[in-house]
Amino acid sequence: MSEPRDDHAEAAADIAAVEQANTAFYEALEQGDLEALTGLWLPGEDLTVSCVHPGWPVLSGRGEVLRSYALIMANTEYIQFFLTDVGVSMTGDTALVTCTENILSGGPAEEGSALGPLVGQLVVATNVFRRTPDGWKLWSHHGSPVLAETGEEEDEETPS
Repeated sequence: MSEPRDDHAEAAADIAAVEQANTAFYEALEQGDLEALTGLWLPGEDLTVSCVHPGWPVLSGRGEVLRSYALIMANTEYIQFFLTDVGVSMTGDTALVTCTENILSGGPAEEGSALGPLVGQLVVATNVFRRTPDGWKLWSHHGSPVLAETGEEEDEETPS
């Protein structure tokens, strides 16, 4: 009778570890820590990693993906992620995390201010993790912008 409880405890521990890996990914981005971010992705090229930033083409391969993050970090003065609707599902050594990234970011400072204007953005993201001997590592990240609806658009579509 103890086996189901052990399986349940193991599954709960795996989910907690995946959630922590997902949180570490966003914290590394917020802190602009490319070294930490690099350590969160699957090592080597045996399982090709991939990434889709909102509005970008698919990036394949660890080098290309990490270069994209270096570029983003170099051109983003401030970024903060508020994650909502986080869901984790698992099968074997693969975990899928879906979430909404509520992003607040700022570009380089304008004259006379410490930071450029802050911009808010909603992105739905899917992060795929693989279990490794060193913990859960990112295999793929896909972010897609959420198109905001305004009352004006609805009024335009309403027949007169």
